[in-house]
Amino acid sequence: MIVDGARQAESASVGVRVGRVAGAWFPVFVLAAGAIAAFFPAPFLVLGSYVTPLLMVIMLGMGMTLKGSDFALVAKRPVPLAVGVLAQFIIMPLSGFLLVTLVALEPAVAVGVILLSAAPGGTASNVMVYLARGDVALSVAMTSVSTFLAPVLTPLLVLWLAGSYLPVDTVGIFLSIVQIVIVPIIAGLLLRRFLPRLVERIVDWMPLVSVLVITTVILAVVSGSAATIFTTGLIVAGIVIVQNGVGLLLGYLAARVVGLDERARRAVSFEVGMQNSALAAGLARTHFSPEAALPAALAAVWHNLSGAILAGIWNRRPPRVRDE
Repeated sequence: MIVDGARQAESASVGVRVGRVAGAWFPVFVLAAGAIAAFFPAPFLVLGSYVTPLLMVIMLGMGMTLKGSDFALVAKRPVPLAVGVLAQFIIMPLSGFLLVTLVALEPAVAVGVILLSAAPGGTASNVMVYLARGDVALSVAMTSVSTFLAPVLTPLLVLWLAGSYLPVDTVGIFLSIVQIVIVPIIAGLLLRRFLPRLVERIVDWMPLVSVLVITTVILAVVSGSAATIFTTGLIVAGIVIVQNGVGLLLGYLAARVVGLDERARRAVSFEVGMQNSALAAGLARTHFSPEAALPAALAAVWHNLSGAILAGIWNRRPPRVRDE
């Protein structure tokens, strides 16, 4: 038993180390996958039918990492949590709608921008907040709450802001989010509750699994919209970059206006600016077209690059205990 325990501990430590390396190189993996799929799309087109189950694997891993304390924060600190979630579902959708209104885009691509804007926060933001010395507990709570609100808010926001571009199947999007997000997360929570030893063995490896799965999703999404990349890719990339910057900045300012401390401001900034691009890509491909998934595919690369840069800057500037 002692030997088995030592082996498990060694396996867990290896999993943690491998996960950290994979997380550090994640933007490079995604960028390489996107480039390969754009120039050589044919071999990866078959992956399109596997996007939904792949996303469910990521959400299952998220569910296995959640703890009761993550949800207890909702009651203990409702104001910072509410500010972050409201800012996310207001700032990003409205900025996305403004950008597609100002820039002429194909209807499918415009819908893709709005769908990305209305997506919940991504788990990568939690890592960025940790690296930036922000409030990690608040970040995890915001990601969890926005994810559970997504089945209702995301389809409604897409219908409101993108309904003039293409028909929007709100019920279909709702059911897809429940299938892709809610069911796997609940399954992960149940596994953690009733099979804790099994979860302990595999949870350290989930960051690596997530990196591999998201990279595969990018191969599928980019290969399906390769033709669009070479016609409108630069314009869409510009929109993704601008909107990401707006989200990071206005998220931080919103937290500052209501008097949150510096660590909470950093958490809100990342939560607002970084979306669950993999989920947005899957929904776009399922309910619209491969071209509609292009903004989310580009965001998967850029959000992680910009997030890593900002986290590195903030990491060198420790937050003060009390802000003046």
